[in-house]
Amino acid sequence: MPISSYLLPYDFSPLTLLSYMLVLGFYGVALLKMPEKDRPGSGRIITFTLGVMLCYGVMQTRFDYYSQYMFFVHRGQHLILHHLGPILIALSNPLPVMRFWHQKMSRSLRYWLQPVGWIYRVLQQPLIASFLFVGLIYFWLWPPIHFDAMLSRQLYWIMNWSMLLDGLLFWWLIFDPRSPAITNALGYGKRILLLALVAIPQMVLGAWIVFSRGMVYDVYEVCGRAWPMPPETDQLLGGLLTWIPPAMMSIIGILIVLRRAMHEDGKFPRRRSLAGGNA
Repeated sequence: MPISSYLLPYDFSPLTLLSYMLVLGFYGVALLKMPEKDRPGSGRIITFTLGVMLCYGVMQTRFDYYSQYMFFVHRGQHLILHHLGPILIALSNPLPVMRFWHQKMSRSLRYWLQPVGWIYRVLQQPLIASFLFVGLIYFWLWPPIHFDAMLSRQLYWIMNWSMLLDGLLFWWLIFDPRSPAITNALGYGKRILLLALVAIPQMVLGAWIVFSRGMVYDVYEVCGRAWPMPPETDQLLGGLLTWIPPAMMSIIGILIVLRRAMHEDGKFPRRRSLAGGNA
Protein backbone atom coordinates (compact mmCIF):
# COMPACT_ATOMS: atom_id res chain seq x y z
CA MET A 1 0.00 0.00 0.00
CA PRO A 2 1.24 3.54 -0.74
CA ILE A 3 1.90 5.66 2.34
CA SER A 4 -0.95 8.01 1.46
CA SER A 5 -3.42 5.11 1.78
CA TYR A 6 -2.63 4.82 5.49
CA LEU A 7 -4.01 8.35 5.99
CA LEU A 8 -7.38 7.49 4.46
CA PRO A 9 -10.26 6.31 6.70
CA TYR A 10 -10.82 2.59 7.00
CA ASP A 11 -14.42 3.07 8.13
CA PHE A 12 -15.39 6.55 6.94
CA SER A 13 -17.67 8.45 9.32
CA PRO A 14 -19.00 11.79 7.99
CA LEU A 15 -20.06 12.78 11.52
CA THR A 16 -16.57 12.16 12.89
CA LEU A 17 -14.90 14.08 10.07
CA LEU A 18 -17.35 16.97 10.46
CA SER A 19 -16.84 17.07 14.23
CA TYR A 20 -13.08 17.40 13.96
CA MET A 21 -13.34 19.95 11.15
CA LEU A 22 -15.71 22.07 13.24
CA VAL A 23 -13.43 21.91 16.29
CA LEU A 24 -10.38 23.01 14.31
CA GLY A 25 -12.42 25.53 12.32
CA PHE A 26 -13.92 27.22 15.40
CA TYR A 27 -10.50 27.24 17.06
CA GLY A 28 -8.82 28.79 14.00
CA VAL A 29 -11.50 31.45 13.50
CA ALA A 30 -11.33 32.42 17.18
CA LEU A 31 -7.54 32.78 16.97
CA LEU A 32 -7.85 35.15 14.03
CA LYS A 33 -10.56 37.29 15.64
CA MET A 34 -9.32 37.36 19.23
CA PRO A 35 -7.37 40.38 20.51
CA GLU A 36 -3.65 39.65 20.34
CA LYS A 37 -3.26 39.99 24.12
CA ASP A 38 -5.81 37.19 24.69
CA ARG A 39 -4.48 34.90 21.97
CA PRO A 40 -2.65 31.76 23.17
CA GLY A 41 1.02 31.35 22.28
CA SER A 42 2.31 29.16 19.48
CA GLY A 43 3.24 26.37 21.90
CA ARG A 44 -0.31 26.07 23.18
CA ILE A 45 -1.73 26.21 19.65
CA ILE A 46 0.58 23.39 18.53
CA THR A 47 -0.28 21.34 21.63
CA PHE A 48 -4.01 21.71 21.00
CA THR A 49 -3.72 20.87 17.31
CA LEU A 50 -1.52 17.85 18.06
CA GLY A 51 -4.00 16.51 20.61
CA VAL A 52 -6.92 16.88 18.20
CA MET A 53 -5.05 15.35 15.27
CA LEU A 54 -3.86 12.39 17.34
CA CYS A 55 -7.46 11.59 18.25
CA TYR A 56 -8.53 12.01 14.63
CA GLY A 57 -5.68 9.82 13.46
CA VAL A 58 -6.69 6.81 15.56
CA MET A 59 -10.35 7.16 14.52
CA GLN A 60 -10.20 8.07 10.83
CA THR A 61 -7.04 6.61 9.33
CA ARG A 62 -5.77 3.10 8.62
CA PHE A 63 -4.87 2.92 12.33
CA ASP A 64 -8.55 2.26 12.97
CA TYR A 65 -8.39 -0.88 10.85
CA TYR A 66 -5.55 -2.35 12.90
CA SER A 67 -7.31 -1.39 16.15
CA GLN A 68 -10.30 -3.51 15.09
CA TYR A 69 -8.17 -6.57 14.32
CA MET A 70 -5.38 -6.40 16.93
CA PHE A 71 -6.11 -6.15 20.64
CA PHE A 72 -2.91 -4.32 21.54
CA VAL A 73 -3.50 -1.72 18.79
CA HIS A 74 -7.02 -1.25 20.13
CA ARG A 75 -5.58 -0.55 23.57
CA GLY A 76 -3.20 1.95 21.98
CA GLN A 77 -6.19 3.60 20.31
CA HIS A 78 -7.98 4.04 23.64
CA LEU A 79 -4.77 5.18 25.31
CA ILE A 80 -4.75 8.11 22.89
CA LEU A 81 -8.51 8.78 22.98
CA HIS A 82 -8.84 8.54 26.77
CA HIS A 83 -5.46 9.83 27.91
CA LEU A 84 -2.85 11.33 25.61
CA GLY A 85 -5.09 13.34 23.27
CA PRO A 86 -7.28 14.84 26.02
CA ILE A 87 -4.19 15.57 28.15
CA LEU A 88 -2.63 17.60 25.33
CA ILE A 89 -5.91 19.43 24.67
CA ALA A 90 -6.38 20.25 28.37
CA LEU A 91 -2.77 21.39 28.79
CA SER A 92 -3.12 23.71 25.79
CA ASN A 93 -5.70 25.67 27.85
CA PRO A 94 -8.36 26.44 25.22
CA LEU A 95 -10.27 28.46 27.83
CA PRO A 96 -9.68 31.87 26.12
CA VAL A 97 -11.03 30.44 22.86
CA MET A 98 -14.06 29.01 24.68
CA ARG A 99 -14.70 32.39 26.31
CA PHE A 100 -14.49 34.10 22.93
CA TRP A 101 -17.30 31.97 21.50
CA HIS A 102 -19.31 32.22 24.71
CA GLN A 103 -19.28 36.01 24.39
CA LYS A 104 -20.44 35.74 20.77
CA MET A 105 -23.47 33.58 21.67
CA SER A 106 -26.89 35.16 21.64
CA ARG A 107 -28.99 35.09 24.79
CA SER A 108 -31.44 32.65 23.23
CA LEU A 109 -28.63 30.22 22.35
CA ARG A 110 -27.22 30.46 25.86
CA TYR A 111 -30.68 29.70 27.21
CA TRP A 112 -31.06 26.56 25.09
CA LEU A 113 -27.58 25.40 26.06
CA GLN A 114 -28.31 25.64 29.79
CA PRO A 115 -29.13 21.89 30.10
CA VAL A 116 -25.70 21.13 28.65
CA GLY A 117 -24.15 23.27 31.37
CA TRP A 118 -26.11 21.45 34.07
CA ILE A 119 -25.00 18.07 32.76
CA TYR A 120 -21.41 19.30 32.56
CA ARG A 121 -21.42 20.48 36.17
CA VAL A 122 -22.79 17.12 37.34
CA LEU A 123 -20.20 15.16 35.37
CA GLN A 124 -17.43 17.37 36.77
CA GLN A 125 -18.18 16.38 40.34
CA PRO A 126 -14.90 14.71 41.46
CA LEU A 127 -16.41 11.39 42.54
CA ILE A 128 -18.61 11.11 39.44
CA ALA A 129 -15.77 12.10 37.11
CA SER A 130 -13.41 9.54 38.66
CA PHE A 131 -16.02 6.78 38.64
CA LEU A 132 -16.85 7.39 34.98
CA PHE A 133 -13.18 7.61 34.00
CA VAL A 134 -12.37 4.19 35.42
CA GLY A 135 -15.82 2.69 34.97
CA LEU A 136 -15.89 3.20 31.21
CA ILE A 137 -12.56 1.39 30.83
CA TYR A 138 -13.88 -1.58 32.80
CA PHE A 139 -17.23 -1.50 31.01
CA TRP A 140 -15.82 -1.61 27.47
CA LEU A 141 -13.21 -4.22 28.46
CA TRP A 142 -15.76 -6.51 30.08
CA PRO A 143 -15.38 -9.52 27.71
CA PRO A 144 -19.06 -9.91 26.67
CA ILE A 145 -19.45 -6.15 26.09
CA HIS A 146 -16.12 -5.94 24.28
CA PHE A 147 -17.12 -8.85 22.04
CA ASP A 148 -20.35 -7.09 21.01
CA ALA A 149 -18.67 -3.68 20.59
CA MET A 150 -16.03 -5.03 18.22
CA LEU A 151 -18.68 -6.71 16.04
CA SER A 152 -21.20 -3.85 15.96
CA ARG A 153 -20.38 -0.72 13.98
CA GLN A 154 -22.76 1.42 16.08
CA LEU A 155 -21.44 0.12 19.41
CA TYR A 156 -17.87 0.51 18.21
CA TRP A 157 -18.37 4.20 17.45
CA ILE A 158 -20.24 4.76 20.72
CA MET A 159 -17.34 3.12 22.56
CA ASN A 160 -14.70 5.31 20.95
CA TRP A 161 -16.63 8.57 21.29
CA SER A 162 -17.52 7.85 24.92
CA MET A 163 -13.84 7.26 25.72
CA LEU A 164 -12.82 10.50 24.01
CA LEU A 165 -15.50 12.68 25.59
CA ASP A 166 -14.97 11.20 29.05
CA GLY A 167 -11.22 11.68 28.73
CA LEU A 168 -11.73 15.34 27.82
CA LEU A 169 -13.99 15.89 30.84
CA PHE A 170 -11.67 14.18 33.31
CA TRP A 171 -8.40 15.72 32.19
CA TRP A 172 -9.97 19.17 31.98
CA LEU A 173 -10.98 18.75 35.62
CA ILE A 174 -7.38 17.84 36.47
CA PHE A 175 -5.64 20.52 34.39
CA ASP A 176 -8.23 23.28 34.78
CA PRO A 177 -6.03 26.41 34.44
CA ARG A 178 -8.10 28.42 36.91
CA SER A 179 -6.59 28.88 40.34
CA PRO A 180 -8.46 27.20 43.22
CA ALA A 181 -7.41 30.15 45.40
CA ILE A 182 -9.62 32.65 43.57
CA THR A 183 -12.17 30.47 41.74
CA ASN A 184 -14.32 27.43 42.49
CA ALA A 185 -11.91 25.15 40.57
CA LEU A 186 -10.99 21.85 42.21
CA GLY A 187 -8.15 22.17 44.73
CA TYR A 188 -4.71 20.89 43.78
CA GLY A 189 -4.62 18.34 46.59
CA LYS A 190 -7.90 16.83 45.44
CA ARG A 191 -6.64 16.68 41.86
CA ILE A 192 -3.58 14.73 42.98
CA LEU A 193 -5.76 12.38 45.04
CA LEU A 194 -8.02 11.71 42.04
CA LEU A 195 -5.03 10.91 39.82
CA ALA A 196 -3.74 8.43 42.38
CA LEU A 197 -7.15 6.82 42.85
CA VAL A 198 -7.88 6.30 39.14
CA ALA A 199 -4.41 4.81 38.54
CA ILE A 200 -4.89 1.87 40.90
CA PRO A 201 -7.91 0.15 39.23
CA GLN A 202 -6.35 0.65 35.80
CA MET A 203 -3.20 -1.10 36.98
CA VAL A 204 -5.28 -3.93 38.47
CA LEU A 205 -7.18 -4.39 35.21
CA GLY A 206 -4.00 -4.36 33.13
CA ALA A 207 -2.33 -6.89 35.44
CA TRP A 208 -5.39 -9.14 35.26
CA ILE A 209 -5.22 -9.15 31.46
CA VAL A 210 -1.45 -9.81 31.46
CA PHE A 211 -1.59 -12.72 33.90
CA SER A 212 -4.84 -14.28 32.68
CA ARG A 213 -4.62 -17.87 31.53
CA GLY A 214 -6.24 -18.50 28.18
CA MET A 215 -7.81 -15.98 25.84
CA VAL A 216 -9.88 -13.28 27.53
CA TYR A 217 -10.91 -11.48 24.32
CA ASP A 218 -11.69 -14.17 21.78
CA VAL A 219 -13.40 -11.77 19.38
CA TYR A 220 -10.04 -11.30 17.68
CA GLU A 221 -9.96 -15.03 17.06
CA VAL A 222 -13.38 -14.86 15.43
CA CYS A 223 -12.56 -11.91 13.17
CA GLY A 224 -8.93 -12.81 12.52
CA ARG A 225 -5.87 -10.72 13.26
CA ALA A 226 -4.30 -8.16 10.96
CA TRP A 227 -0.82 -9.61 11.56
CA PRO A 228 0.32 -13.20 12.16
CA MET A 229 0.98 -12.62 15.86
CA PRO A 230 0.39 -15.30 18.50
CA PRO A 231 -2.85 -14.54 20.41
CA GLU A 232 -1.03 -14.73 23.74
CA THR A 233 1.45 -12.06 22.62
CA ASP A 234 -1.34 -9.79 21.39
CA GLN A 235 -3.15 -10.09 24.73
CA LEU A 236 0.06 -9.61 26.70
CA LEU A 237 0.93 -6.39 24.84
CA GLY A 238 -2.63 -5.14 25.22
CA GLY A 239 -2.55 -5.81 28.95
CA LEU A 240 0.74 -3.98 29.32
CA LEU A 241 -0.68 -0.97 27.46
CA THR A 242 -3.64 -1.00 29.85
CA TRP A 243 -1.37 -1.36 32.88
CA ILE A 244 1.76 0.78 32.53
CA PRO A 245 1.19 3.88 30.31
CA PRO A 246 -1.99 5.06 32.12
CA ALA A 247 -0.20 4.79 35.47
CA MET A 248 2.73 6.75 34.07
CA MET A 249 0.35 9.45 32.81
CA SER A 250 -1.18 9.73 36.27
CA ILE A 251 2.30 10.23 37.69
CA ILE A 252 3.10 12.88 35.07
CA GLY A 253 -0.23 14.54 35.84
CA ILE A 254 0.60 14.61 39.56
CA LEU A 255 3.96 16.24 38.82
CA ILE A 256 2.29 18.89 36.63
CA VAL A 257 -0.30 19.68 39.30
CA LEU A 258 2.41 19.83 41.99
CA ARG A 259 4.41 22.24 39.85
CA ARG A 260 1.38 24.49 39.47
CA ALA A 261 0.66 24.37 43.19
CA MET A 262 4.27 25.27 44.07
CA HIS A 263 4.31 28.05 41.49
CA GLU A 264 1.10 29.47 42.95
CA ASP A 265 2.07 29.06 46.61
CA GLY A 266 1.86 32.44 48.33
CA LYS A 267 0.69 34.15 45.15
CA PHE A 268 -2.79 34.97 46.50
CA PRO A 269 -2.26 35.21 50.29
CA ARG A 270 -4.60 38.15 50.79
CA ARG A 271 -7.47 36.64 48.85
CA ARG A 272 -7.07 33.33 50.65
CA SER A 273 -7.25 35.03 54.05
CA LEU A 274 -10.33 36.99 52.97
CA ALA A 275 -11.99 33.82 51.75
CA GLY A 276 -11.21 32.14 55.07
CA GLY A 277 -12.63 35.10 56.98
CA ASN A 278 -15.86 35.04 55.00
CA ALA A 279 -16.20 31.32 55.58
